[in-house]
Amino acid sequence: MEVVVKNIAGEDTGRKIELNDSIFGIEPNDHAIYLDVKGHLANKRQGTHKSKERADIVGSTKKLKRQKGTGTARAGSIKSPIFRGGGRVFGPRPKSYNEKVNKKVKALARKSALSYKAKDGQVIVIENFSMEQPKTKEFTNILNNLKINDKKSLFVLADTNKNIYLSARNLPHAQVVAENGLMTYNILNNNTIVLTEDVVKRLEKVFEK
Repeated sequence: MEVVVKNIAGEDTGRKIELNDSIFGIEPNDHAIYLDVKGHLANKRQGTHKSKERADIVGSTKKLKRQKGTGTARAGSIKSPIFRGGGRVFGPRPKSYNEKVNKKVKALARKSALSYKAKDGQVIVIENFSMEQPKTKEFTNILNNLKINDKKSLFVLADTNKNIYLSARNLPHAQVVAENGLMTYNILNNNTIVLTEDVVKRLEKVFEK
C-alpha cells in the first residue's frame, strides 16, 4: 500500500512511501486486539480498594446483652455486620489486576489495529519535523493544515521530542507518543494516526523481529 507523504503545511511533497502489507495490510485479529486492550486497561487499575471486615473494626469486645431471657436474638459483638458501624461481609480487599499478554499477541494486536486504520484511510504519513521551542499555536496550525483539528489524532514520532510533546499537551484532541510507546489502545482510541517517515521505517524493523 502506497500513501503520499505530506509536510506539516498539509501539502503533498510529491513523494510516496510504501506501507508494508505485513503491518498495515493484514487480516485483523479481533481477539488479539481484545486481549491487548483488556490487559492494558486492567494494568492501569490500582487495586487498592479495601473495606473493613469485622476483624478490622476497632471497638468494644463486651457482649452486648445476656445470652438468654431478653426475647430477642442473641448478640455477641457490636462489630457484627448486622449492626450499624460493624464490619462488612466479604468486602473488597486489595488485589492485583495485572494481566500478562504475550509479546506475539501484543504485536499481532498492534498490526491489526494499524491495518484497520490503514484500510479506513485514517493513516497519514508526514515528513520528519521538529520544533525549536514549545508552541501550542504552531502545533494547532499543523492540525489545521492536515485538516484533523476536529478529530482525535495520534502523532507517532521516531524519538521522544520534548518540544512537540509540550506543544500538544494542552490540546484535548491531540496526543504525541514515541514509536516505542505505541499501543493498541492508543491506536484505536484516536480517529487519525499521523506517522513520520522515520516511524514507518522503524516499525518495519520492529515487527521483523
